[in-house]
Order: sequence, then C-alpha cells, then structure tokens
Amino acid sequence: MSNNQNKVVVITGASSGIGEATAKLLARDGVKLVLGARRETHLKNLVKEIEKLGSEAVYAIVDVTKVEQVEDLAKLAMDKFGKIDVWLNNAGIMPQSLLKQKKIEDWDAMIDVNIKGTLYGIGAALPFMETQNSGHIINISSVVGHMAHAGSAVYSATKWAVRAISESLREEMAQNETNVRVTIVSPGAIKTELLESITDEEMKDNAKKFQENFGISADGVALTIKQAIDLPEDATWNEVIIRPTKQIM
Repeated sequence: MSNNQNKVVVITGASSGIGEATAKLLARDGVKLVLGARRETHLKNLVKEIEKLGSEAVYAIVDVTKVEQVEDLAKLAMDKFGKIDVWLNNAGIMPQSLLKQKKIEDWDAMIDVNIKGTLYGIGAALPFMETQNSGHIINISSVVGHMAHAGSAVYSATKWAVRAISESLREEMAQNETNVRVTIVSPGAIKTELLESITDEEMKDNAKKFQENFGISADGVALTIKQAIDLPEDATWNEVIIRPTKQIM
C-alpha cells in the first residue's frame, strides 16, 4: 500500500471518463474517495467497484453550477472522513461550435460548468485545506487551453481561464505558506464522453473521428493525476500537458 492509504480525495465529474478512471486507480492505493456527479446510478456502481478494490467511497449528486451542491460535497467529505487532502475539479463540457452560429446556451453552459464549477470547487475546499495547513487542488484544463482553433473559441477560453485561476491560486497559497499545492492537468485527445456534449452534429462527427484516430484511454490521465499526488508534499507539478504520442496538435 502506498503513502496515499489514508488520503481523502474529492472528485467532481466522477461518474465517467477521467474522474471515474482516477477514482478506480486511487482506490487501489486505499485512498478514501468522495464522488460528485449528476448521474446517481453511475455513482452507486462506482462506489461498489471501489469497495471491491478494498477502499471506501461516498457520493453525492452534484451539479457543479450549483454552488450549494459543491459546498455540500465538501461537507460530506468532512463529515465522513474529517479532512480533504485532494480536490479534483474534473467536471467539464465541450459543446464546440463556430461563433457565427451564436449557440449562446452552449456558451453559457461552458462558462457555468468549466469556469464557475472550478471556482466553486476551489471555494468549497480551501477553507478546510487552510485550516489543515495542507491540501492539493487539481484542475483539469485542456491542450486547447494553450491554443485556440476555429470552433473552439469559448471552450478554449474556459480552459485558459482554468489555467489563469490555477496559477493565481498557486501564488496565493505560496504567499500565505498554506502548504496547499496546485496542479493543472491539460489532456489532449482522451476517449471519454466529453464529445457527447457537442450540439453541432458536423462538429461532433469530426471530433469523434479525431478521437478514434488519436484518442487514448482516460487511464493515462488518471496515472498522471496519481503521480502528481504522489510527489513529496514540498514539491508540486504545477502544470502537465498529456497528449497521445501521435497527436500532432
């Protein structure tokens, strides 16, 4: 068993993709997991799998655009396990479209989930981490948080924002000597359900073809997250880009 055995990790967007893969990987180390997502059936099944792997988990139905639900997830972690060692802001959506299409509902949803959801997670976890004088915030950005293309304007903007928020948080935590670590993970083409949030059918088809050609399992990102957690507590991976080896951009 690793030194993660007694750690408590909170994961949003835990019911599939990177969140689910990370939960299962950490469970093998005996990490205690607090899972938040919107789909209760998926969460119940994941809790059962984690228990089979020999660890403990609790869940709550969480829409990260509702600040009260995110705060309640933090309270659940404290009530059940008494601390929060890691908070993984993983919930995200990617309804890409051309700006001229004026998919305003998609724009608003991305801003609410990807930016506000990340902020709400940070806000929920920080008071407990600062009291503990330890903790680790891990935020999921994207390779398109480093570059923008036609069709990705708003999604890229939200993922750029995640990086800006994370770097500001890192500096705040360092200035205050809180021992709270901050990591940004920026994945490339990963095989998850993220593409299902694309509302433009042509763009969805193109994205699926790209994923089929280049995409890798979410397990690779989960391993990167575990490695970031495993570092000695006086060191931090501040930012990691993880792409499929054959992905060009």
